[in-house]
Amino acid sequence: LVDVGTNAEIVLGDNDGLYAASSPTGPAFEGAQITHGQRAIAGAIERVRINRESLEPEIKVIGCEYWSSHPGFSDALEDIQVTGICGSGIIEAIAELFLSGLMTAEGVLLDRRSATDRVVADGRTFSYVLYRGESDGEASPVVVTQQDVRAVQLAKAALRAGIDLLVERAGGVKPQEIRLAGAFGAQIDPKYAMVLGLIPDCPLDKVTPVGNAAGSGAVRLLLSQAEREILESVVPQVVKVETAVEERFQELFVEAMSFPHAAANTPNLEMAVKLPSLPLASTTAKPRRRRRPARKE
Repeated sequence: LVDVGTNAEIVLGDNDGLYAASSPTGPAFEGAQITHGQRAIAGAIERVRINRESLEPEIKVIGCEYWSSHPGFSDALEDIQVTGICGSGIIEAIAELFLSGLMTAEGVLLDRRSATDRVVADGRTFSYVLYRGESDGEASPVVVTQQDVRAVQLAKAALRAGIDLLVERAGGVKPQEIRLAGAFGAQIDPKYAMVLGLIPDCPLDKVTPVGNAAGSGAVRLLLSQAEREILESVVPQVVKVETAVEERFQELFVEAMSFPHAAANTPNLEMAVKLPSLPLASTTAKPRRRRRPARKE
């Protein structure tokens, strides 16, 4: 069970017991720390696809029933301007950038300006223009920057490291079922969550949203004495793992920075999507010139 938020609450259960941890993911999944990030309200980009051939994006906006490729998209946006991108949108955007070969597994946006004008220079890095904005200036462009990718990397690595730490504590048995809790968890597409490496590999049909699990649980406890008795018997058995003091957490965090993951296999994911084969960022970067040592007088 994973409750995705500013702090991710994670519970792993097996036949031997329950393990719980909290991992500091930060606010990136809620649209904060993202260049054009915002809350999931009308006008926010919530779904993204990138054509593998043309590298052109297709977006879906909250409050509009059509994808941007639909003839009625522009008319439907007359009362709803595209104002930014929410958490589910940035997850899909970054996953699609990776799947379309515009970004390496290390999270580096590549210089593909020769292939598409959607890739633009942004200082010493590159950005991808997701939405160009209106010609009359009423709506601003929405772009995904290298800094945005980095913010999501840090957030997803913290969450994944917390999950992997619990898996190790439980004996290394891989999760066979994953439930995503919370309002944000209900909006995440399991496939894209797995492409990012946000969650471990498992059958996609076994990744399900459960909504406001904390609220539902609280209601059950208030209404049922039997439920409270079950809770009182289970809580003492939960093994709490403090991620902040676990030395192994940092190692798992570094491994989880890559997309989908630097070390874990992804057989279930690879049955659903074709993962790109890209060079490491270090092989695509231009070599730096060595400075000559200063002459001694």
